[in-house]
Amino acid sequence: MLARSRALARHPVTVHLAVLTGFIAAGIAVSWPRATYLAGRLPATRDAGSYVWGFWWIARQVEHFGNPWFTRYIDAPAGAQLGLHALMPLPGVLMMPVTVAFGPSASYNLLAIGMPGLMCYAMYRVGRLWLPSQAGAIAAGAFFGLSSMLTWRSWYHLNLAAGVLFLPLVLEAAVRLTRRPGWRRAVVLGLVVAGGLLTDQEMAVLVVILACVALLPWLLRRPAVAKLRSAALAAGVTVLAASPQIIAVIQLARSGGASSPARALTSSYLGNSVIFPRMFEFSPRVTAFGLPASSPLIFHGRTGDGVPTYGLVLTVLVLLGLLAAWRRRRAWLLALLWLGCAVLALGPVLRIGNHIFAPAAVTMNGLRVSAVMPYTWFVHIPVLSGFREPARILMLGLVPAALLAGAAVDWLRYHAAPVIVVVLALGVLEAGWSGNPGVGSMPTALPAVDRPIAADHSGSLVVDVPYGLRGGTDAYGNQFDPEAQVLATADGHPRAVGFLSRVPAPTVAAIKKQAFLAQLAATGEGHQSTPAQLTAARLDARRLGIGWVLVWRWVGRILPSIRYLHETGFRFDYKADGVKVYRPISDVGRTPVAVAGRTPPAGTGSARYRSR
Repeated sequence: MLARSRALARHPVTVHLAVLTGFIAAGIAVSWPRATYLAGRLPATRDAGSYVWGFWWIARQVEHFGNPWFTRYIDAPAGAQLGLHALMPLPGVLMMPVTVAFGPSASYNLLAIGMPGLMCYAMYRVGRLWLPSQAGAIAAGAFFGLSSMLTWRSWYHLNLAAGVLFLPLVLEAAVRLTRRPGWRRAVVLGLVVAGGLLTDQEMAVLVVILACVALLPWLLRRPAVAKLRSAALAAGVTVLAASPQIIAVIQLARSGGASSPARALTSSYLGNSVIFPRMFEFSPRVTAFGLPASSPLIFHGRTGDGVPTYGLVLTVLVLLGLLAAWRRRRAWLLALLWLGCAVLALGPVLRIGNHIFAPAAVTMNGLRVSAVMPYTWFVHIPVLSGFREPARILMLGLVPAALLAGAAVDWLRYHAAPVIVVVLALGVLEAGWSGNPGVGSMPTALPAVDRPIAADHSGSLVVDVPYGLRGGTDAYGNQFDPEAQVLATADGHPRAVGFLSRVPAPTVAAIKKQAFLAQLAATGEGHQSTPAQLTAARLDARRLGIGWVLVWRWVGRILPSIRYLHETGFRFDYKADGVKVYRPISDVGRTPVAVAGRTPPAGTGSARYRSR
C-alpha cells in the first residue's frame, strides 16, 4: 500500500495537479482581495462591465447559433462590429457552463482569479523543457504569472492576461515541434496560435512573434522540406481554426471601423511608452510591505495601463541566469529577446527621467519621433500600426526573463542554497497586485433598479445618462457609468451606451444621425437645444422605441440632461439604488406586464445568463 501511494504521488499527473493547485493558491494569495469579489462584486471600471457583457453575449449567441462578432445590443441602435473588441470568444465558450449556471459576472471573476495561477503553470511547463530541475521550472512559473505586471492585468485587463497565457503555451508547442517534428505537433502549434487569436488580437501579435522567434533558428539551421512543410501546416491550421475571427477583422477593416486617426495613433505610441530605466525598477507593490515610496529604486510611473516594469529582483536574476547558462546558445537567444522587448517598449522616442530624446528625428503624422528607435519601424510593418501601447511589449519580454530567472535559481540551488531564501523573500515583495487605490468595486446586480426593466419583454431600448460610446479610439459623448453594461446582461435589453476596445467610426457616424442621442450627447457637453432640435429629438425617441432612461447622477452637469429628458417626452417613474428611472410619458405608471404584450425581438435576454 505504501509503495502504491508513493508511486501515485510521483506520477506525472499527480505532480502536475499539485503544481497547478499550488500556483492557483499562490495567485489567489498575491492578488487578494480579488477572490472576495466572487461574493458579488466587480472592479468599478467600464472594462469590467464590458467583460461581463462579453461573457453574456458569447453564451447568448452560441445558444441561438448567432454571429458573436456583430451586435445591436450595445451602441444601439446602430450596433457595432466586434472584430477588434476584447470579446474573448474562446474563453467565453469555455466558461459558458459557468455563465449559464451562475451568470456572466461569475465567469469573469472566476477567470480573473484563476488567471495568475494558470499563467504560472503554463510557464512552468516551458521551464521543464529547458531547465534541468523542478525547482527552476517552478521559479520560472512564479516569476511569470505572479509578477505585478501580469496580476495587474488579471485585475483590470482580463483579455490581455488571457492573451498572455498563450505566450508560454505557444513557446512550448514550438519547442516540442522543433525537437520531434511531425504533423501532430504542427497541428497543436497551429491550434495554440489560433487560440491566441480567438482570445485577444493584440496579444496574438506577440504570440505570432514568439512563435516565429522560436521556429526561425530551427528552420534556418539545416533547411529541409520537411521542416517547411511542418511550419506551413501549423500556419494553415491557424488560419483555418481562427478564420471566423480573421473574417470579422477583415469585415471591420473594409467598413472603415478598424482604422484610427493617424495623429491619435502616434500620440498613443508616445504616451504609452516606458521611461528608461523604470522597466528595471522595483514594482510599486513593495510599498505595501513598508518600503518608502520615495525610494529612487521603486517604479513611480502611472499604473493606469498596467505596471510596466520587470522588477529589480527579476532583472538581477536574469543577469545571474545568463551568467550561469552562458555556455548554452539558447540562453543568449533568450537574453536578446528580453533586451529586444525592453528596447521596443521604449517607443518611438527615448525618455530618460523627465527628458525626451529623438536622435535622428523624423516626423510621423506631425509629431517628432526618432528614426533610431526600433518601435518607429515596428509600427510601419503591415497590421502592426494598431499596436498602440509600446509598454505592453514588456509582457513578451517577461517570457525569456522568467526562464533566465529559473536558470539562476537552478544555479543557486547547487552553489549558494541559503541565498534562495533571500531571493524568495525579495520575490514575494514584488509579487502580485492588490488593486489600484483609486478603483473601487461595484455590485454585480441592482435588482431594485433592473427588476421592472427585466419584466418588460418588449425589447425596448435603454438609454443611460451620462450617455456616450467609449473605448480606446473614436470615443463619442460622455463617460457613462460602468454598471450600465452589467445591468444589460440581467434585463436583456439593447443598450444605447457601449464600451469597446475600438469604437468603429461607422458606428459613431450612424449614432450622430440619431437626433435624440446626438442631442443628448451634445447636452451632456454643455450645448443647448433649439426648439427645432427638441422637436426632432422627441420624434426620434419614439421611432427608436426608447422605453427606459436611467440617470445615474443628477447633480452638476447632469441637470441639463434631465431637463432635456423632460423636453423630449420623458417623465420620472421611480428611484432605486441611487438611480433615477425615466420613461416615456405614455408609459409612466404602467407596469412592465402591460408593456409586455408586444412581441420581443428574437434572442432578447435570457434569465439563464443574468448577471449574479
